[in-house]
Amino acid sequence: MNNNSFNINHYDDKPIINELGFREYDARWIYPKQINLSGIKKIGYGLGQLMIEENIKKEIVIGHDYRSYSEEVKNALISGLLSYGITVFDIGLTISPGAYFAQYDLNCKSVAMVTASHNENGWTGFKMGVNRPLTFGPDLMNKLKEICLNDLNPKKNHGEYKFIEGMNAKYINDITNKNNIKRKLKAVVACGNGTSSIFSPEILEKIGIEVIKIHCDLDYSFPNYNPNPEDLKMLKHLSQEVIRNNADIGFAFDGDGDRCGYVDDNGNEIFSDIMGLLLARNFSEKYKSSKFVVDVKSTGLFGSDKILKSNDASVHYWKTGHSYIKQKTSEISALAGFERSGHYFFNKPIGRGYDDACLSAVEVCKLLDENPGSSISDLIKNLPHTFNSPTMSPECPDNVKYEVIEKVIDMIDDGYKNKIKIADLEISSILTINGIRFTLEDGSWGLIRASSNKPNLVIVCESTTSYDVMKEIFYFIDNLLKQFKEVGPYDQSI
Repeated sequence: MNNNSFNINHYDDKPIINELGFREYDARWIYPKQINLSGIKKIGYGLGQLMIEENIKKEIVIGHDYRSYSEEVKNALISGLLSYGITVFDIGLTISPGAYFAQYDLNCKSVAMVTASHNENGWTGFKMGVNRPLTFGPDLMNKLKEICLNDLNPKKNHGEYKFIEGMNAKYINDITNKNNIKRKLKAVVACGNGTSSIFSPEILEKIGIEVIKIHCDLDYSFPNYNPNPEDLKMLKHLSQEVIRNNADIGFAFDGDGDRCGYVDDNGNEIFSDIMGLLLARNFSEKYKSSKFVVDVKSTGLFGSDKILKSNDASVHYWKTGHSYIKQKTSEISALAGFERSGHYFFNKPIGRGYDDACLSAVEVCKLLDENPGSSISDLIKNLPHTFNSPTMSPECPDNVKYEVIEKVIDMIDDGYKNKIKIADLEISSILTINGIRFTLEDGSWGLIRASSNKPNLVIVCESTTSYDVMKEIFYFIDNLLKQFKEVGPYDQSI
């Protein structure tokens, strides 16, 4: 480790750690305004203290993404961990699933990945876990927060630092050596200049896919758009390139490689929950009586699908958030978990339970390989048609967003009890495990929840009958939110 890479301008004896950076399952801050290098070092102390209190073996895998300051952030974190006697396996520049893979390759239970995923340049953060393949949920995140916001005295017993060469090559080989696509397929791969750029194109090429690269040069300023597979700007450009290149499919990879978005052969966006349903159908044919976990933002078709039912598959709706879905998938020994944002989790015999965008893309290619007479748009046509909104995220400050959601839940619950109608349909049921998802008589539904990692709310709507009904559901939610002055403009709308 080269401590000389620290940016002295960001290193202050007094730690700065904004407590709002500790979110439900990730930790994210604007650097160095909300957290400085001294604060990051204290996070290392805190993580070491947490590992000791949780009786975790004192060793951890550390990796970092390509942002200009990620290495200095990583070095400050490592410095704190070493002060607590933790053995650090530094695998260098990588993507999140590369770090998760390293946990298995090195037989190490713990991980801390330095990344702010798709957040704008200027953000930093950590994805952490002490029990592979799981990552922190609210309990451990809150415990870490309490430790870090109190006074900490490093043990002054030095841990061991080990830089691990060649882990990325091992990770790439692990995915590609057991997968080979025989069907001739052409894929457009968009990486938004994020760290996935040096992984996903190579992996797809190695399994036999012809790859057209879009924004696959590393550039931490994200000059074209943020590497976010839910971003309509990224998906629109991907769509144009799929059509221009007459490709079979388009893949959009996020900044740290754990999420993937999709565009079909006609240039139409495939929402990740719909792609998950296609995969679940295919898996259920091979593995009877399989269990699947999906998040509350996902299509209602999972609950009514005839193929899943005919194969005795069961579907469990759960809280949105990669740690939540990952934990539930592991807890009930589900074959796979699908999150609408693009996090997919595959357990044995497909994967190891962690989210990996490259593996997700490989499984989609295998789906096409196993259906040689069908395009991806053909497979989607076999699904019942629904009318879906994009994931919409109106601004709402972190310190009030959960309070706003609680009030919205009460308002919708009152409407449910009073049998109000939306698009001439009554609310037939409500689900409040994560915000509120209300379902109408015809199976159409709307969701409003607080974002777990940004100062936003999240809205998703789906209708089983018409675009107009879907719009009415959105207008109903939007009219509720207009009563709160704390709620700002939308990032995108229908």
